[in-house]
Amino acid sequence: MSMRFPLVGERIRIRPFVSEDRDAAHEVYGDPEVMRYVAYGKAASPEETAAMVADYIRHQEEHGYAFWAVEEIATGRLIGDAGFEAREVGAEFGYTLARDRWGRGLATEAGRLCVAAAFDELSLPLLTGVVDPANPASARVLEKLGFTPVGEREAYGRPHREYLLRAP
Repeated sequence: MSMRFPLVGERIRIRPFVSEDRDAAHEVYGDPEVMRYVAYGKAASPEETAAMVADYIRHQEEHGYAFWAVEEIATGRLIGDAGFEAREVGAEFGYTLARDRWGRGLATEAGRLCVAAAFDELSLPLLTGVVDPANPASARVLEKLGFTPVGEREAYGRPHREYLLRAP
């Protein structure tokens, strides 16, 4: 699988992470408010952020997709991530954005770019997503992207709502 980058929207650009993104990524992943619903629900240390970025780079090399860096076009600032992690069937979609960029539709914009890439370029048959029940804003993002709730499952040590989106 080979992706063409960057994925470009109206306000954001999405590209693979590079190791030099560690510090900028830590501004996002080190914020406890940003991370409360992400993965295990706690802010990352600088070392954990570096490991996450390295894992995204490795995942991209191995699978042809990963969580990708989201940059704001107007500022060139790395404002978070969006993309996929390989699962047994399809891939799990997720995103993380800097707190000062919440509520602007950027997650939906990033999601639309990622979903289009998943089905058009990567030919993935199925996308999943999980949302902490206490995070209705992320549930709305998935629903705007066409994901359908299918139940609940344990993820990252706590209950989550699971969503599915099949290729058209």
